[in-house]
Amino acid sequence: MLFKEVIGQYAIKERLVQTVKEGRISHAQLFIGPKGTGKLAMALAYAQYISCENRQENDSCGVCPSCHKFNKLIHPDLHFVFPVVKKSDKKPVSDSYIETWREVLLQNPYISPNEWYEAIGAEKSQGLIYTDESEEIIRKLNFKTFEGEYKIMIIWLAEKMHPAAANKLLKILEEPPPNTIFFLLSEEPELMLPTILSRTQLIKLPKIDDNSLSETIKDRFDLSDEEIQNIVRISGGSFLNALNIIQSSDEQKFNFKKFQELMRLCYGQKIFELQGWVDSIATVGREKQKSFLGFSLRMIRENFLMHIAKPELIYLTKEESDFSEKFHPFINSANVRQIAEELNKAQYHIERNGNARIVLLDMTLKLVKFLKQKV
Repeated sequence: MLFKEVIGQYAIKERLVQTVKEGRISHAQLFIGPKGTGKLAMALAYAQYISCENRQENDSCGVCPSCHKFNKLIHPDLHFVFPVVKKSDKKPVSDSYIETWREVLLQNPYISPNEWYEAIGAEKSQGLIYTDESEEIIRKLNFKTFEGEYKIMIIWLAEKMHPAAANKLLKILEEPPPNTIFFLLSEEPELMLPTILSRTQLIKLPKIDDNSLSETIKDRFDLSDEEIQNIVRISGGSFLNALNIIQSSDEQKFNFKKFQELMRLCYGQKIFELQGWVDSIATVGREKQKSFLGFSLRMIRENFLMHIAKPELIYLTKEESDFSEKFHPFINSANVRQIAEELNKAQYHIERNGNARIVLLDMTLKLVKFLKQKV
């Protein structure tokens, strides 16, 4: 992965290149930022630049033996850790899934957790980085480098580490083997151990700027300028969101359908049908539940902005806009804060392994009450 292939993020690229030129690469760095902003792509480009045998002024050469291996994600000094699930035929470590990981990443380094779990046939499970993984990390990093100057370990979704695995990682972060670099990537760093956070250098990726996102979409897809402008507005600086909108992903369709159902059932006070709705959501897996709740928060925000007549701030697809034309009068200053708080609270408890049926049923019953409130 070359820096030029990472969408936008020019200030971050310049900062990382400078650390290599000045010989001050931190041994443990934490990349954080919203989904779809390029944390994994940036870490890959940084690792390739560090290992490149013929570095250019601002990027890897792309043609040396090291770069060729990085392009296939098979460099012997590049190691990956990512969430997996327990299966009877596989040890719960990243190496058991490494071929699938490479295949998915080579297609699109802007990957979501849901896409990864679907790729390994675990879309209804919540992946973890298990204790067995920490033993693998220690074993790999105690070897000498094979070809390059550094061994580089990229840990994707570091917040998914089991506490026992995180504690073992803490020890190796405190006293790393020679010439070892850790890149930890997280969308929810608040879930990580404070002791790990305190031992890493923070690299915060902001949302992708509109111009870079627009140029990338224009280069890759045959869309009109008006369509591109609308997609950029809605995506909120996330290339992953932009892809979902362009491809009308199954996840996007699912979220929109379930949001419509939920709001109609809540407003109609159809308690029996709401129990069925809760049952249908409770079976899809925690990552999809979190995705749905995040989508719902966005829809509530947009409908409130529509209610207070702020069209310049509204980011909706045509389908969402058509639904919101009729729905937005019910989201007002008397209930928007309460509804948003319930959605946030449900997302918090789902993330922390709360019982999905209990959490979602409690949320829906409160939404029934709030949707009837008027200014």
